[in-house]
Amino acid sequence: MPMRVKTNPELTAAIDALRSLSREHHAPIWRAVAERLERPRKNWSEVNLSRIARHATKGGRVIVPGVVLSTGSLTFPVVVGAFRASAAAKKKIESAGGRSLTLLEFAHELPSGSGVQVLG
Repeated sequence: MPMRVKTNPELTAAIDALRSLSREHHAPIWRAVAERLERPRKNWSEVNLSRIARHATKGGRVIVPGVVLSTGSLTFPVVVGAFRASAAAKKKIESAGGRSLTLLEFAHELPSGSGVQVLG
């Protein structure tokens, strides 16, 4: 079966940039995230805020190679990076004192990838 090619230009740019950051900064975390984004979309991670609240720590940094959804609540600030986040999830993250970033913003802010937790 032939390999399907990603047609979303934002997604392909993100994958290329993550691979480049991985090589430049010797950070295998970004290569792993890029590989997860190359998978079929039905296999992407869909992480609810309740899971982030269970596994993250106060002031922690969490990356989701997929989508963040708004089920659950956060009671402490967390920096969350994801390819996409629902509007309600962004609002809940920011109301808890955290920040919701895109994958590229998150990767450029922490190019070494140290202290980052991958969920999903």
